[in-house]
Parts: sequence; structure tokens; C-alpha cells
Amino acid sequence: MKQRNRKLIGTVLILVFVCVYALVAMALAQGRITEASKPVQTIAYIALGLAWVLPLLPLIKWMERKDEA
Repeated sequence: MKQRNRKLIGTVLILVFVCVYALVAMALAQGRITEASKPVQTIAYIALGLAWVLPLLPLIKWMERKDEA
């Protein structure tokens, strides 16, 4: 598969994943985190804000792979 096609597919998948992840993170933040103490809330919000990157790293590496000759 050409890199151009991988980037298109990967971009669509990233957009879908981030939208779904944002909804899940908002539901978690509204449900359980609001009852916690301020330091726990801060840590949880930081973790939720950064956690979306880890599952997408393999996809980004796949998108950036060079074309086979």
C-alpha cells in the first residue's frame, strides 16, 4: 500500500478514535472524577488528556512507513 493511502486511512481512523475517546473521557470526568479531591482530579485530567496518544502510536508509525519498492 502506498504511503499516501496509509496516511488517508490513518487520518480518518485518528479522527474517529479521538472523537470517541473525547466522549468517553468526558463521561468519565463528569461521573467519577468530580467527587474526588483536587489533586486526584488534576492527575486524572492530565492522564485523560494524554492517554489518547499511546494507542495511536502504532498507527502513526504505520502511516509514516516508507513505500515498498
